[in-house]
Amino acid sequence: MKISFHGAAQGVTGSCYLLECAGQRVLVDCGLYQGSRALSEDNANDFGFDPATIDYVLLTHAHLDHCGRIPLLVKRGFSGEIITTAASRELARLVMMDAAGLQEEEARYRNRRARRRGKDAEEVIPLYTTLDALTALDSFGRVARYNEAFELAPGIRVSYFEAGHILGSAIVLLELSESGRQRRVLFSGDLGLGERAILRDPAVPPRADVVIMETTYGDREHKQLQPSIEELYEVIQTTTQRGGNVVIPTFALERAQELLFYLRAGKESGVLPKFLQVFLDSPMAISATEIFRRHPDCYDEQAGALFRSGNDPFDFPGLHFTRDTAESMAINQIAGGAVIMAGSGMCTGGRVVHHLKHNLGRTQNSVVFVGYAARGTLARRIVDGAEAVNIFGEEYAVRASIHTIGGFSAHAGQRELQEWHGQTGNPERTFLVHGEKDSMTAFAQLLSGTRVEMPELHQVYEL
Repeated sequence: MKISFHGAAQGVTGSCYLLECAGQRVLVDCGLYQGSRALSEDNANDFGFDPATIDYVLLTHAHLDHCGRIPLLVKRGFSGEIITTAASRELARLVMMDAAGLQEEEARYRNRRARRRGKDAEEVIPLYTTLDALTALDSFGRVARYNEAFELAPGIRVSYFEAGHILGSAIVLLELSESGRQRRVLFSGDLGLGERAILRDPAVPPRADVVIMETTYGDREHKQLQPSIEELYEVIQTTTQRGGNVVIPTFALERAQELLFYLRAGKESGVLPKFLQVFLDSPMAISATEIFRRHPDCYDEQAGALFRSGNDPFDFPGLHFTRDTAESMAINQIAGGAVIMAGSGMCTGGRVVHHLKHNLGRTQNSVVFVGYAARGTLARRIVDGAEAVNIFGEEYAVRASIHTIGGFSAHAGQRELQEWHGQTGNPERTFLVHGEKDSMTAFAQLLSGTRVEMPELHQVYEL
């Protein structure tokens, strides 16, 4: 039995872990690196293994940094089976197709720019195309159901449990048997916070011998949720009173839907002004919201009761879904009284970059960050207090009011991570992944009774 780490090793993105047992090679997640240009270029590198030798992929959830390299895996020879929950399967299709389209668009833009400048540059080829993403969808096979174990192959049983991170997200347990030895290996995936809107709380994890767990916020706590909601309302109130707009860079999966849930509540209670116009300016987030509507079985009791009563938790007066580019461009003619939610959450691309271009320079406006901003991203530069930022090759002054509201994170904070680990039954070894090194180091100091490892990229361990 072996495990090796081919992504999110002393970093936050690109989750990809390989288990070898009973003659089978099982990949858990296969995500894209996100952040700086150097990280993005890492996506084209070798996986650290031959994709053609992989028998199965177990997908914990559909965020891009967990599923985004699956089309490339298939393109390079993978012909096995991909298994995940029903909701994750739908969301992964959306995420991979969107990523392919963005890569094709980026390649066309860079090639056009090179031609205009008369450069004899090598043609830019997208990492994978829409056709590659469609081909990868054919590899999705069995659907995993929460709390129901199934045999993956002789000597390997798999169970999925609710992770509470995004719709369909899962904690994954592998029960391994080889040459008379048994090991229970538990992958946290990305863990959510308890008592959130819409989704159920993370399940109590099963006992395990080996734990592989995320440490995104292993060095800090989140702000409490209710004060975060109140802070969001206050920012919207003060910004609209001074005649400005609020731009919220928004992750399309879960964060967008959670914000819609609270904005609806704010308008219904009268806390937010009736005249407020809310724009969900993200085709991907709009499609994700439609997928959320198809899976009320994943909702917690509050959201489920709302849905069963005939009230759509993702709709309210003044809400506009803008799919078309022309509609998106028209939003920039609105001088004030609007909340503009657009992707990407880290401002690495997408429509939010255009909205920042038009709104950052006005003191009346506000920009609200409600999620993680990785190093090297435009979001991180703004959060860190840059007086000016480069957008599309030009410098734009940052005069808008900048707010970071941490209570909306879809990731567990330090205390929740520690409590989760404490429920896994004193595992022999704990591998810390999906976190920056400072975060992992701080979290490692909180763990006792287990051998803690912080693997480097492509490092291999015997189990």
